[in-house]
Amino acid sequence: MTRAFDAMRSELNAAMTGAERGVPAADELCSTCVDLFGVDGAALSVVHDGATRGTFGSSSEASRRLDEYQFTFGEGPCLDAVAARQSVLVPDLDSALGRRWPAFAGAALADGIRGVFALPVVITSVCVGALDLFRVDPGPLQGNELEGALLAAELAAAPLLDLVAEGGGNQDDALQEGSEEAWGSLEEMDRIEVYQATGMLISQLDVDAAEALARLRAHAVATGQTASQVAWAIVERRLVLERDDHGPGRGQG
Repeated sequence: MTRAFDAMRSELNAAMTGAERGVPAADELCSTCVDLFGVDGAALSVVHDGATRGTFGSSSEASRRLDEYQFTFGEGPCLDAVAARQSVLVPDLDSALGRRWPAFAGAALADGIRGVFALPVVITSVCVGALDLFRVDPGPLQGNELEGALLAAELAAAPLLDLVAEGGGNQDDALQEGSEEAWGSLEEMDRIEVYQATGMLISQLDVDAAEALARLRAHAVATGQTASQVAWAIVERRLVLERDDHGPGRGQG
């Protein structure tokens, strides 16, 4: 290992050690990634059953929003990185590589993001999410930046496991076996409004959970909003989705 790599390891470890366990440590890790790797934003996503379940840590609200686009559209480098269990590196979203995710790429480009790098996060052989790095200028990670980013993704497992461990018991086994309690600990950290709104739609539209979430996402895409924005409108009863209508509902979206 080079001296530069050892220095990056020390800075990443120091950032998490100096923060409160769980989400604060994840936020510090993401912020340190921005400082070290020549990127403009970072977010740590949790993925389960092929969908992003929450943004566990981020360097900024802008990074959190970029991560949520993947949840809203159901596509993006984070999901592909987890599905393939390998890094997805896109130096320029405005290229053939980026066109594999038309909705996500369009939204990210509109926000001024050109480069996206997603690195899987693994806990006891279970791929639980990805570390996403965002760059305003196109271009690959240079020199030790990729090695450092891979190390950061490895270290990101620690704050995630801290959150799961709060539930007690053998959390390694729980993750391996797909325990609802273990995954629930991760899912409850963010997007609570989406799950509340989904529950309301199940009752209002007489559909199952998958269809309710699909309706919510479809409305978000149709109206140019994030899933969370639509969910809050439903929870606060400013928006009512019609039973047989996949388009804009009544009220404010």
